Amino acid sequence: MKRQQGFTLIELVVVIVILGILAVTAAPKFMNLQGDARNASLQGLKGAIQGAAGIVYGKAAIQGIESTSGAVSAGTSTVETKFGYPTASKNGIVKAVEGLGENSSKTDFVAVNGTVDNKNALEIKFTFKNYASDTIPPKNCFLTYKAATSPSQAASVILDAGACKD
Repeated sequence: MKRQQGFTLIELVVVIVILGILAVTAAPKFMNLQGDARNASLQGLKGAIQGAAGIVYGKAAIQGIESTSGAVSAGTSTVETKFGYPTASKNGIVKAVEGLGENSSKTDFVAVNGTVDNKNALEIKFTFKNYASDTIPPKNCFLTYKAATSPSQAASVILDAGACKD
C-alpha cells in the first residue's frame, strides 16, 4: 500500500502566519502612494514655475527692465514683472506658467483663495483644485511663489515641507 504524503495542518498554519506577518509589514509601504504622487506633482509644478520665472527674467533682461517693473511678452500673454521676475499675481506668475489660470482645464492646480487678486502681493500660494476651498494652508499641500523684492533678490518657490502627507 502506498502512503500519501502532503502538508500537515500545522505546516499550513505556519505558512499562513508567515504570509500574514509579511503582509502587515509591507502594507504601510504601499498605503501612502497617493500622498507621494501629490508631492511629486507639486515638485513638478515647482520646476515649471522656476523655469517660467527664469525665462521671464531673461526676456526682461533683454528688454533692459530687469531692475525695474514692466511687462514682458510670454507666448500669447503679457506678464507683469517686478525686478525682472513675474509678480505674485494673476497677471504675473499665473500668466507665465501656461495653463495655471483658475479657468484652465489643462491643469489640476489653482491659486489659493485670497492670494491671487492682490496686485502688490509678495507671495502667492498654489494647491490642487479639489483643495482650493479648504483653509489656508490647505492640508499642508501647497507651494508658495515669492516675488522678487529687490534687484539683487531673486524670486523663489517654496514647497511646504509636509506637503501632501496625509
